[in-house]
Amino acid sequence: MPVETREISVTGKEDCGIVDITETISEEVKNSKIRDGTVTVFCIGSTGAITTMEFEPNLSKDVSETFDKLIPLNMDYHHHQTWGDFNGGSHLRALLIGPSLTIPFVEKSLTLGTWQQIVCINFDRIKKVRKIVLQIIGEF
Repeated sequence: MPVETREISVTGKEDCGIVDITETISEEVKNSKIRDGTVTVFCIGSTGAITTMEFEPNLSKDVSETFDKLIPLNMDYHHHQTWGDFNGGSHLRALLIGPSLTIPFVEKSLTLGTWQQIVCINFDRIKKVRKIVLQIIGEF
């Protein structure tokens, strides 16, 4: 089965920077030689995450506020003793969402719902450029 591997980069603001990457992923699939298959989207780094959501400003605020309640960033996490970078909460947030997502596509079209976008979330305490690896697998 053919496999194409690509890499993209996105910049997310600190502490829950949500970036819509749907159009970029869609273009990469359209530009591939593969017609039907899956694309796996993987964020490199332990404080970044990939998921789907309805990407709109108020839901983005809700996501950020929910994480502030679930995993406050101002707590003294054990991880802080290891590196002194005070991003223990960032790591915990990212592992709840996870680093990757697999999306099927048919005739080079992602099978997403009307209000479903692919997002990369930067949970780190600093603005960060995130490298994202795409593996497009399927049939010509």
